[in-house]
Parts: sequence; structure tokens; C-alpha cells
Amino acid sequence: MVDIGVFGATGVIGSRVVTEALRRGHRVTAFTRDAARVPTRGGSATWAVADWLDTDSIAEAIAGLDVVVSAVNAGHGIADTIARADDFVAGARAMVAALDRQPRVRLIAVGGAGSLEVAPGIQLLDTGDDFTRTLTEVLDVPADYARVVRALRDALNIYRLSNRNWTYLSPSSGRIAPGERTGRFRIGGDQLLVGGGDLSAEDVAVALIDEAEQPRFVQRRFTVGY
Repeated sequence: MVDIGVFGATGVIGSRVVTEALRRGHRVTAFTRDAARVPTRGGSATWAVADWLDTDSIAEAIAGLDVVVSAVNAGHGIADTIARADDFVAGARAMVAALDRQPRVRLIAVGGAGSLEVAPGIQLLDTGDDFTRTLTEVLDVPADYARVVRALRDALNIYRLSNRNWTYLSPSSGRIAPGERTGRFRIGGDQLLVGGGDLSAEDVAVALIDEAEQPRFVQRRFTVGY
């Protein structure tokens, strides 16, 4: 049994992480920034309020845990997330500082696909017009969403420069939505896995809890895709 904390526990991915961890018999503490969002029926998870942008709040919240999963979105909806993109960087800095105080706790953070490589040394984010078309035509989001993608890459680099016990998951999918839990997906490193389609949040949660149970990517980034 692992003591797992989940930041962003009311979100699309985070809520599935809570469900998946409980399903496997782990102890789960679910964190939210807003006490009003705590479910009236919290199930077997313990719910607590914590601010993912505040080092003191994080350090206090994760004390005694084995693993913390960070699946936080900076905003509510695309426009708000773009406006708050810098929070991903601030949150990474706060988390690293909190881990300095709680060095036995392991972090698994969820990021984006934009920093995955599409060719040796070339990240998806750096493909210019091709990347812009991916945003606007494939994912149907504004070109300004590149701010979010860059912030998530910056967050990854903050973890890479730390000496803490971190792992970063960049799913090889532009869209992650509620769907089927198949438990069947490919696993890779820094290269984008192409051709698999959109991932379900349920399978992203499976990958995260697999990594929590059996660490394979300590101080490394990994990806999953169909």
C-alpha cells in the first residue's frame, strides 16, 4: 500500500487518479484549492485544501506521503488556462521547494506533449507553422495556447534542474478526456508516440499509478500513447 496525494483531484485526470489509486487499495489524500469543491461524498479518499502555488502549503500537505501526483490545470477553460499559463512555472518552483523540505516524498507531475521530440533534438513545440496548425486545426484551440505549452516545458526544465525525486509524464496526445479504462497503451521516453489517437483520462491514471507502484522513470520524463 502506498500513501498517495493527488493535487488537482477534482479535475479530469486527477479525479481518475484518485479512483485508480483507491481501486488498487492505496491510501489517498485528495487536494483541492477550493474547499467548496470537496465532494459531499468523498468516498474512501481523505480530502484536504492545499495551494499548489504556495511552498508552505504544499510542504505541509505532503508530509508523510510516499508519492504525490500533480495533475493540476492552471485555469478553468481554455481562455483562463492561457491567461494563467505562468502558474505552471510558479507551481513547479513551489513544488521543488516543498520537496526540498520533504525529500522522501516522490513527485509524479503531469505535463503536455509539446516538449516531446518529433525528430532527434527537435521538440513538437519548435516545429513552427506545423505546431501552430496542430493547435488551431487539429486541437481547435487558439494559437495563443502555445503559451501553455511553453510553460509546461519550462516546468519540466525546473524539475530537471532539481535533485529531488521527480518524474514527469507527457502524454502523447493533444486531447485527454473521460473514456474507457483499457490498461493497454505504449510507453516511451522523450519521443512523441504517433498514430494512436486521443488518450482516455482513465488510462493516463493507470500509467500514473503504475509508475507510483513500480518506479521506472526516476528523475526522468516518460510518455504514454495508444
